[in-house]
Amino acid sequence: MTTVSPVPFDPELGEMLAAMSGDNPPPPPLSAETLSAARAGGEAMAQPPAVVIGDRPVEFEERTIPGRQGAPDLAVTILRPKERVQGAPGLYNMHGGGLVMGNRHMDTPRLVDMIVEFGFVVVNVEYRLAPENPGTGPAEDCYAGLLWMADHAEELGYDPDRLIVMGGSAGGNLAAAMSLMARDRKGPKLAGQLLLVPMLDDRNEAVSTYQYDGIGTWDRAANLFAWKSVLGDTVGGPDVSPYAAPARATDLSGLPPAYIELGSAELFRDESVEYANRIWATGGEAELHVWSGGFHGFEMYFPESRLGVYALETRRTWVRRILGQ
Repeated sequence: MTTVSPVPFDPELGEMLAAMSGDNPPPPPLSAETLSAARAGGEAMAQPPAVVIGDRPVEFEERTIPGRQGAPDLAVTILRPKERVQGAPGLYNMHGGGLVMGNRHMDTPRLVDMIVEFGFVVVNVEYRLAPENPGTGPAEDCYAGLLWMADHAEELGYDPDRLIVMGGSAGGNLAAAMSLMARDRKGPKLAGQLLLVPMLDDRNEAVSTYQYDGIGTWDRAANLFAWKSVLGDTVGGPDVSPYAAPARATDLSGLPPAYIELGSAELFRDESVEYANRIWATGGEAELHVWSGGFHGFEMYFPESRLGVYALETRRTWVRRILGQ
């Protein structure tokens, strides 16, 4: 590929990222040798739900639910308003981390915010990671959890006709996979899919994947390692399941309304734009926001930034419309 120049970061975000990094040396590249340390670092940063919730009117419960047939049980955190509301919406969440690291508690802050604003009943699932659980393994784990949530709507106290799937980065991959699997397997009816900075395509052929090589919070080298961990020698080949890499789906018709959000200054930009285009081509519903100068996860790292504020409010307007609020 010819040399490409990256889209520059939004100036405010660039300054914030530099200040956050400070004089610390960059972490070592993600690899089989450094994966364990990267996982441990992520675990240390995620706060327990009780700490995140504080005195806000949200309660949580840790549960173990059945996994898919022949697989281990799944840990989930159930979060909901302390005051139960009839007809509450449901939200099924999957965390990020390239399908190779991360844990469910890293998403608790934004989930609690959404519960306070919209009254969601949330199931936040812990799926098994690659390379230990490769291929469609993460998606199959998550689908088992989605089926459990759908089957327990009355117990959990939400309206099954108002169920949204959500995830960021690898979680966006899995939210897209849940939508495909629910359609193909005649599973739960989904009201929408929130795909935040989604990791969709294992082929890494788009221009944006070359623009962010050694730049940003998730770069080409990390992405190549992650996809290799998930797919092994099949990565980039002809036999990749769309439940592992949703961009491989040949048919994007009949899916729930999608909200796709990311920045222009990140490697997932082009595959996300293409995914939205392909949904529109079938007559489907997709709302796409590409925030100028936003890097991977900018609104999660810096929600108080100007671009973060705009992005989060725009996301909320979509949720309100989907829920009829």
